[in-house]
Amino acid sequence: MSKTFLMGNEAIGLGAIRAGVQVVSGYPGTPSTEILETVAKHNPGDVYVEWSVNEKAGMEVAAAAAYAGARTMVTMKQVGLNVAADPLMSLAYVGVKGGMVVVVADDPGPISSQTEQDTRHFGQFSKLPVFDPSSPEEAYEMIGDAFDYSEKYHTPVLFRPTTRVCHGCASVEIKERIKRPKPEGFVKDSNKWVIFPRLSNANHRMIEQRLPVIGEDLSAYRFNYLHMEEGDGCTKGVITHGINYESVMEALKGYKGVRVLKVATPNPMPESLLLKFMDGLKEVLAVEELDPVLETELLVLCGRHHLPVNVKGKLTGNVQPAGENSVESVRAALESWLGSPYTEYLHGLEGDEPEAPSLPVPPLPVRPPVLCAGCPHRASFYAVKRAVESLNEGREDAPVEGVYCGDIGCYTLGNAKPLDMVDTCLCMGAGITMAQGLSRVEPDKRYFSFVGDSTFFASGITGIVNAVYNQANLTVCVLDNSTTAMTGHQPHPGTGHTMMGQVVDKVSIEKVLEAVGVTKIVTVDPLDLELAVNTVKEVSGLDGVKAVIFKSPCIAVVKPTKRCRIDPDRCVHCRTCITEIGCPALVLDDGQVKIESGLCTGCGLCGRICSVGAIEEEVR
Repeated sequence: MSKTFLMGNEAIGLGAIRAGVQVVSGYPGTPSTEILETVAKHNPGDVYVEWSVNEKAGMEVAAAAAYAGARTMVTMKQVGLNVAADPLMSLAYVGVKGGMVVVVADDPGPISSQTEQDTRHFGQFSKLPVFDPSSPEEAYEMIGDAFDYSEKYHTPVLFRPTTRVCHGCASVEIKERIKRPKPEGFVKDSNKWVIFPRLSNANHRMIEQRLPVIGEDLSAYRFNYLHMEEGDGCTKGVITHGINYESVMEALKGYKGVRVLKVATPNPMPESLLLKFMDGLKEVLAVEELDPVLETELLVLCGRHHLPVNVKGKLTGNVQPAGENSVESVRAALESWLGSPYTEYLHGLEGDEPEAPSLPVPPLPVRPPVLCAGCPHRASFYAVKRAVESLNEGREDAPVEGVYCGDIGCYTLGNAKPLDMVDTCLCMGAGITMAQGLSRVEPDKRYFSFVGDSTFFASGITGIVNAVYNQANLTVCVLDNSTTAMTGHQPHPGTGHTMMGQVVDKVSIEKVLEAVGVTKIVTVDPLDLELAVNTVKEVSGLDGVKAVIFKSPCIAVVKPTKRCRIDPDRCVHCRTCITEIGCPALVLDDGQVKIESGLCTGCGLCGRICSVGAIEEEVR
């Protein structure tokens, strides 16, 4: 055994290896991505690891391996669970043979997500057990327990770390790998593995009977902590979970007047433990994120057992209703709830001598997300924008109006000014189908659907098939930078390599488009601006479904060999380079336009839009 400083995601990945996981699948999504990457990096040689084409595919791969008796894990973020919900709901009824853990990383804030979705609800909805770690150290141990419970009750389990657990770091004691027997293999049994209505009805009844049994079992689970001294006489208690437990204990440090319960398994609720916690209490504060899951469960419990306990939390306005909690926000909630004794206690901690006033801390600079300097997506968006503008030059009547349906990924940042090229963004792959819906209402507009190469494989193909089949009129713009850039440059079917280190044939986007019936497909380098603009003008004017593939590598994975400079003798200070494309390498310094050499990658886009030829490329 040895202690290692680990990120929470690394701890989960290494914990899964220690527990004997044999098949790991998933789809990259912050904050979950590093879990699968850790398993791949530290693969002892007998674990199969894959980035699946999307979360649904990953769920089904892991489920089938669990049918054969292997321990399996599938990873995703909270919105990815929506994609995988179809197989998950049926899987809850069918069950598994080998342990199967579904790791779903929630993102309070949200810091890097579309929603603040709470996976604890999915546990209740799907009737699956949920494990909710509060620290990297706990996550390392708990992932093994999750496999054990999965096998004990022949059910998948949800494992729900949040961003601060996933990306927090701690010293974790690494233990020897547990020796696991060889999987039995898949045993054919249509009465078990084929989900007919009769089977579903019987299994639903079994699940309902099993849930309270699991809840009773989890009442004694080692990570469900009840901080309660013998004869504590407390009349107030705090119920909490996950990383919020750490915030509560920090805010209550040294204070003895409150009983605290940490719920590590929010579904099914450990009812016996909750009743023990509530015994003698008059008031409870539920400190949780994101939704009032614990608070609601306590209200139901009080009603069922006729307990005279006043339950407070998000529903009563005592805890903020949305967003990420912090030690500061939790301390403020406790101050308001506990009143003067707690406030006086906090003040007493500061000592008798007043501290010398510290220097004022300046506010952190505002750092809005922006496409990287040299990002080819900027050139792709600009080419489409210029193409539509040029179509309207000298055209006073019936101008062409472009509508730009965006998608999830780096290219969502095309919404920022001065590009302003994302009119809609709903979820992965939706840019293609939303353009179809909009065109049915206003067919005279020109519709462009933007999708990245990774998203094309994950969820874009279905929308394109739908467009071809239903005779839609739109231009699909595939922004192909040959990687999954937003989540850390993971491979996908178009890159030619897998997480097992295999070099494989690339799946051609062009051939896929051709195969589903797209007749006009043109591939162009977006940094060849004139050609790109002319291509968009030509292709977008055709009827039906057509595609422009903007192909240029992500600037973060290629080494720049050039950079740009401004010739001060030619520059007329028009600032067109800044106002047209918004590249972060173009800055104003004392009223003069300059190029930050440390940021510039030499893509040359700014030079191509400079009307006086003041921007030159030079070798680094």
